[in-house]
Amino acid sequence: MSADIFDPDNCSCLVIKIGSALLVGEDGAVRREWLAGLADDIADRHARGQKIIVVSSGSVALGSHILELDKAESRGLEDAQAAAAVGQISLSQAWAELLGARDMMAALILVTLGDLEDRRRYLNASATLDRLLSLGAIPVVNENDSVATEAIRFGDNDRLAARVGQAGSAKGVILLSDVAGLYNANPDKDAGAQMIPEISDIDDDIMAMADRGSGSGMGSGGMVSKLEAAKIATSAGIPLAIVSGKRSNPLGSYAKDNVGTIFKAQPPASARKAWLAGRLTSQGQIVIDLGAVEALRGGGSLLSAGAVAISGMFERGDVVDIADKHGKVIARGLAEYDSVSTARIVGKKSVELEEILGYAPRSAIVHRDHMVLF
Repeated sequence: MSADIFDPDNCSCLVIKIGSALLVGEDGAVRREWLAGLADDIADRHARGQKIIVVSSGSVALGSHILELDKAESRGLEDAQAAAAVGQISLSQAWAELLGARDMMAALILVTLGDLEDRRRYLNASATLDRLLSLGAIPVVNENDSVATEAIRFGDNDRLAARVGQAGSAKGVILLSDVAGLYNANPDKDAGAQMIPEISDIDDDIMAMADRGSGSGMGSGGMVSKLEAAKIATSAGIPLAIVSGKRSNPLGSYAKDNVGTIFKAQPPASARKAWLAGRLTSQGQIVIDLGAVEALRGGGSLLSAGAVAISGMFERGDVVDIADKHGKVIARGLAEYDSVSTARIVGKKSVELEEILGYAPRSAIVHRDHMVLF
């Protein structure tokens, strides 16, 4: 793989995501020997001045073992929340001990989906990460599963790692996985499956190669979540790599052989547009006609005449998805009108809006300066 696409050893700030299947053994306990090897890798980079952010899974798996909940029992939301509350203490203790033994300071950050979807809270999280890194700490981030609900959560730490990469101004993200990279077929089922070393564009063909399953039964992601994480990171100008974590000293091993899949960063958008592109939720959707699709792709704003229908309840300034008539989301932006007013002017020409609304209309339903295309 080409170092000019992504060189994890030399980027100034690196996010490392560790899945549950790597961190927690079949006995339900922390794999301390493996984790100690990763801590050695981190210490080596930290000593060379690289800033490191860790996104660590494992709290639910650890807590389930401590509470003696088997996998079937712990799948319910209440049990998962209880397991996370108990397991997070053990997980944090392991990180603090292993990093501390190597003269590094661990800092725990627990976040919910809302902390990174709300712009103000996102900026607060970004400021906290920046200050911790400037003080030489190693932020250890996890989703706050003890309070997150099924409807309002990341659901996997792959996408969380990509969002944390944005918030922490990282220059690269590594997803340590029980799979060595993205294959053109499922390697467990097809002996002829080939790993793809570099990907420049995550199109429909690439997404079709993904397998939603988590091989261990312990994680919550799968290859689909990793590709979605890659979309978030690369659209923000951050390269991402999927790398095998099954080896000892996985970062050092990767530096030697570069076996994995790298997703090339796209030209970075503005910070606000990158945040918009990386969001996992929206308050509504506006369906538009073909002419409007072409106008948006040509750099235009979304005008009322190009809108066909809306769904959801939103206020002015809320995030809305913009979809074509086939339901494919092609853009996301900040609404210039609330949903009630938008519904009244769908399909109407600009000259009609003042009479319909009773006040001087805004120039667009979603302005191009507050919109990102997919």
